[in-house]
Amino acid sequence: MIRVAEVYTDGSCHTQAHIGGWVAIVLIGTKKHLLSGIATGTTNNAMELTAVIQAIEYINNRHTGINNIRIVSDSQYVVGLIARREKLVRLDYCSRKGKPLPNAALVKQLLQQALSFELEFVKIKAHQKVNQHTQYNVQADTLSRKLVREAVKETGKIPSNLS
Repeated sequence: MIRVAEVYTDGSCHTQAHIGGWVAIVLIGTKKHLLSGIATGTTNNAMELTAVIQAIEYINNRHTGINNIRIVSDSQYVVGLIARREKLVRLDYCSRKGKPLPNAALVKQLLQQALSFELEFVKIKAHQKVNQHTQYNVQADTLSRKLVREAVKETGKIPSNLS
């Protein structure tokens, strides 16, 4: 039985329209599962976090035998969260000055999910040429940006020449 999943995630956000998209490509054995979504009133970091959270939820709900997840992301913010867990909890998800951490609810959710799995985060450089090691990262990036472009165009908030 397969007990390991590999996940490639990316999130994107149109900074003027605050419309974001996220993509997670979940590889389990020889099967590829594509997850995606859009959100309004969001940020790039929120979409990066959402992609990882949704992938873990998918695995938890549909592939109960998996306990190890390797998450490949180009987001240093996401990749570094597990290492900062103790500090984040100690500061109650606030900065040293007591200001609430942006995306605190999403950060808490991800760190809570991490308690149920053995997670390995791998940082990959963004916007690379496609090869056997980058193909899924490039695909996640391309799809998340496409989702955002299409969502912005549908809302009509931003002229199409800016998207």
